[in-house]
Amino acid sequence: MTQPLDLVLPHSATLGEGLLWRDGRWWWTDIEAATLYAWRPGETGPQFCRLPDRLGSFAHCRSGRVLLGLAKRLALATLSEDLELGQLQTLAPVDAAEARTRVNDGRTDRSGRFVFGTLNEAKEKRAIGSFYQYSMAHGLRRLALPAVAIANSICFSLDGRTMYFCDTLTQRIQQCDYDAETAQVDNIRLFTQMDRSDAWPDGSVIDAEGCLWNAQWGAGRVARYDPSGELMGAWTAPAAHTSCPAIGGEGLDQLMLTTARTELGREALAAQPLSGSLFGLRLPQALGVADALFED
Repeated sequence: MTQPLDLVLPHSATLGEGLLWRDGRWWWTDIEAATLYAWRPGETGPQFCRLPDRLGSFAHCRSGRVLLGLAKRLALATLSEDLELGQLQTLAPVDAAEARTRVNDGRTDRSGRFVFGTLNEAKEKRAIGSFYQYSMAHGLRRLALPAVAIANSICFSLDGRTMYFCDTLTQRIQQCDYDAETAQVDNIRLFTQMDRSDAWPDGSVIDAEGCLWNAQWGAGRVARYDPSGELMGAWTAPAAHTSCPAIGGEGLDQLMLTTARTELGREALAAQPLSGSLFGLRLPQALGVADALFED
């Protein structure tokens, strides 16, 4: 059984992604527009920050800065309350010798280290992307996970010892044992397989009950899976390209979802004019779990 999501914020993101709740605002990136957005419920529209390159993913830091996963580098940004960009400090290049990849999905693990993946932008979509962990103490460390075409679905169990991830093109989400201190992974195994041929796993988040919510590109839905990988329910949006879920709000009981307009032709956009908007639903209980702040 599927249930509809409500339109929360009309928007026209080309590729909305990376949604999270922090300090009373919803934050997300429009990757292709190289723009970071922040929106406080009740305001007419979001504030935004134009960036020098596409922003695949990001994390808030203990210092108040924001860690940016730009296309080919990680950087620390100082932002004002209204998102005016101040200092931008490059931390590390990413895949400098491989022109076909860029930074994609990412978030902090439970210990405050940033974990992210890359994707292959070339048309042939070979599996040349990787997963990395970045910390101030150890720098950039590649995780010993299989190469992927499109890294996505990165999130962590409540105890931080299980990492979830996917290659979107395989239509399955995997999990592995994860050690944040050593950046070691082990025991790679299937978490769940998509139950629809048009569902491509995109962003994921873990809730307070240890369940995984996954946005499914192409299927226009977000699905919830129990810790064993069984499908519990699905919620639909009037936009085929659902991209990233988050749970937040003042009561930590608001499900929100980004969507995208990219890869939709003229007819599809006419049929789905709200693509790129934020959709949501009030949950019956508080299920939000805040991401750890990056230890900068």
